[in-house]
Amino acid sequence: MYVHLHPMATPQTVAFHTLGCKLNFSETSSIKRSFESHGFTANKFEDGADIYVINTCSVTDFADRKCRKLVRDVQKISPQAKIVMIGCYAQLKPEEISNIEGVDLVLGAAEKFNVVNYIDSLSKAPGQGMVRADSIIEVNSFESAFSFGDRTRSFLKVQDGCDYKCTFCTIPQARGKSRSDNVANVVDNAQKIAALGIKEIVLTGVNIGDFGISDNEKRKDQNFLDLIRALDKVEGVDRFRISSIEPNLCSNEIIDFVSKSKRFVPHFHMPLQSGSDEILKMMKRRYNSSLYQDRVAFIKSLMPHCCIGVDVIVGFPGETEEHFNETYNFLTELDISYLHVFTYSERANTPAAEMENSVPIQVRRERNEKLRILSQKKRRAFYNKHVGEIRPVLFESSKKEGRMNGFTDNYIKVEAPLQSGLINTIQKFELADFSNTDNIIGTVVDIFAPV
Repeated sequence: MYVHLHPMATPQTVAFHTLGCKLNFSETSSIKRSFESHGFTANKFEDGADIYVINTCSVTDFADRKCRKLVRDVQKISPQAKIVMIGCYAQLKPEEISNIEGVDLVLGAAEKFNVVNYIDSLSKAPGQGMVRADSIIEVNSFESAFSFGDRTRSFLKVQDGCDYKCTFCTIPQARGKSRSDNVANVVDNAQKIAALGIKEIVLTGVNIGDFGISDNEKRKDQNFLDLIRALDKVEGVDRFRISSIEPNLCSNEIIDFVSKSKRFVPHFHMPLQSGSDEILKMMKRRYNSSLYQDRVAFIKSLMPHCCIGVDVIVGFPGETEEHFNETYNFLTELDISYLHVFTYSERANTPAAEMENSVPIQVRRERNEKLRILSQKKRRAFYNKHVGEIRPVLFESSKKEGRMNGFTDNYIKVEAPLQSGLINTIQKFELADFSNTDNIIGTVVDIFAPV
């Protein structure tokens, strides 16, 4: 256990914990580098530190409970540590978080990237934490971020915020209006990541297909297609992956480009949320099931081997058994690879929270379970199609002793006996079997010298 031996005027160690999405991970990584550039040493969470920074999420359930548990964990590890809460939940519920015993500072969306500047002013007196969270309307600048250091891929932030008004979502309240980096800066960051020896970059944001589109919907000089065209020319990065893109923004031009690209991998993740047009309308989504179906068909016509992931929400207010069956049958027929299933939960200050015909919690859970089983079937069917093929795999270390994991270009997870020299290299891999594991096992066919 970490023992705080003596107080220091300027704390020297910092530890981080990130809840939520890839975007949060990219931002935590950049904030960590900011601390390091100011002379701090970054420790692992469990090793103790003078300062703890917890990057919160408002999308996942039980945000408040998770925050409280993390604060208790910190107090056990480092009783004297100062605790700083940042991120989406900190923007939405700053006062609530500041009332958690042990929290010293709460920073909203505008201030989180300046967290290091607040450290010396942290009060040593016990009591309510200090809050710095401006109205989200004031937040309109873009802060670049990317992650590295703990994995073979980097999450590169290209966009933030969202102008959509989906009735279930708090992200616009937590992150503000849609805004983007510019192409030249993203390319520059990609080159920095390449120089670190990272082989795969995942493009992240809240609504990345909205890249470069201004408030009045008139296109700027740059859009998402321009961005991926420019990134495709970056030397030293073997793979680019698009994290998630709205179906209405995943144009045929983007799909066509990815199908011909050497660096953009055949993997799309497109949120559906519901297969019922009636529910989609109530959610204020910007497409219908027919458009979604067309997108999937076009992707598969150009890239039959492409992996397609889908987000779905079950138990939205007013979702009847018929609506759910519509979604279930729609997904059953679609040539997709896996599902991310979310159980609807009420979020304060969203239109959906005020809607009638709330679905009982138990029914929501049952529907979630049905779609999770469907997801397993879809993943197995997708993996089965590719057994016997030889595909490129980027290898990374595994938690299992003597094993290594990796992902093919089309997002099939594989497992093989550990060859430490192959970690963070891309190798040809024969996909053999996955009858006894969630991952496909197989054999490295040719070992290429690491680049």
